[in-house]
Amino acid sequence: MGYLYLSVSIVTELVGTTMLKYSNGFTRLGPTLTSLIAYTVCFYFLSLTLRTVNMSVAYALWGGVGIVLTTVIAVLFMHAPVNLASILGIVLIIAGSLILNLYGTGH
Repeated sequence: MGYLYLSVSIVTELVGTTMLKYSNGFTRLGPTLTSLIAYTVCFYFLSLTLRTVNMSVAYALWGGVGIVLTTVIAVLFMHAPVNLASILGIVLIIAGSLILNLYGTGH
């Protein structure tokens, strides 16, 4: 159940971050409220995750997957530039998350 909660936390973090961009510095009410609600839900489900998933693993996955998917969203929908350094960084984040999840604390 912990990884299901973690998935909900990651998805709502993506929504919150995306809406943060569209809030235009909290000057647009709809995206601002959506962002604040999404972050609230995100941290609630992250707290539920920590009941059953080791904190270092949960945070590494939450942060790593969140960074990778946020970058994908930014490139695909916001036309953010991507270069070799960005791709290498993302690959390293994925590798680090996998290593921590497979061999980290408690394994």
